[in-house]
Amino acid sequence: MQIGISGLTPNDIAVKTIKTVLDDYGITSTYVGYKARKDLDCIIVTGGDRGVRNYFHKTQDAQVPVLGVGESESSGFLAQVDLKEFSSMVNRIKKSDYEISEFSRLAVKIDGKPVYPVLNDVAVFSSKSAMLMEHVLRVNHEEVWHDSSDGVIISTPTGSSAYSMSAGGPMIFQDSPVFGIVSVNSLDITRRPLIVHDTSLIEVDDVRSRLFCEVVLDGVDRFRINNTLECTKSAPSAKVIKIKKDSTAVSALTKKVRLAEDLLNMPPSSKLLLKTLEYEGSLTQRDLVTRTLLPDRTVRLALRHLLDKGYVKKKISIRDARQKIYEISKT
Repeated sequence: MQIGISGLTPNDIAVKTIKTVLDDYGITSTYVGYKARKDLDCIIVTGGDRGVRNYFHKTQDAQVPVLGVGESESSGFLAQVDLKEFSSMVNRIKKSDYEISEFSRLAVKIDGKPVYPVLNDVAVFSSKSAMLMEHVLRVNHEEVWHDSSDGVIISTPTGSSAYSMSAGGPMIFQDSPVFGIVSVNSLDITRRPLIVHDTSLIEVDDVRSRLFCEVVLDGVDRFRINNTLECTKSAPSAKVIKIKKDSTAVSALTKKVRLAEDLLNMPPSSKLLLKTLEYEGSLTQRDLVTRTLLPDRTVRLALRHLLDKGYVKKKISIRDARQKIYEISKT
């Protein structure tokens, strides 16, 4: 059996830990980073859900199945296994005692230039918040609407329970061969989200605003757009190893529904922190300040509220014992 390992660097603590465990079990492993290696049985990716997303952003070949490993006790949707329990899973990996789930990805072109495929969503917004953006939506070259709104989000089934859901979009079961499209805060009160087949060509055209507009890929990278966004299904799909049977699409959606009900009674700052932790994974308080742009005191009070309510827990960082890491609780 040949296993690849992908992480920040070959000297990363999580990468070294995984290689040591595999060596102890007599399994040949090598650090591959984001390079394509078709001779491998699987690739173990560190960094939790965020690490798995980054891997599929950067790799040139998504045909080898990936096992995501997190460094916290909270299992993610893409990365189910915690680093502490990895050694107990190795025998199942040797026997290929797991399922492989395929996750649809969106191939994206901005003004005719291709960028990396995304796992969650593609969003188009004005570069300045609270400023309307005009756009035309076309599906398979037919105009669907000409709209003025805060922006538009195109999501995969995986991304349907993230940013798209927060904007009023539907939650889509993982194995559904569709994409979701949401116009965010449209001036047309009759505007509703759309579901289109994943073989469709989706175009957001004639994009205009008082300032320039941007395309946001998986909530991470921003690219300036002059006129046209084009989205199609990317091949191949992302192949992710599922080793725990309790993490199904249904259970994930159920948790999302409960969380959405709880969000109604939360202060705005707590909501923002919770969504940031959900999307980004485990973060320090300083990371949360940087990503949310909230004042230190506001972040501190919001974290206290989330800790008291049990939505978030904290632990000592294995990289730096002086730092505390915050993550979403399992329950």
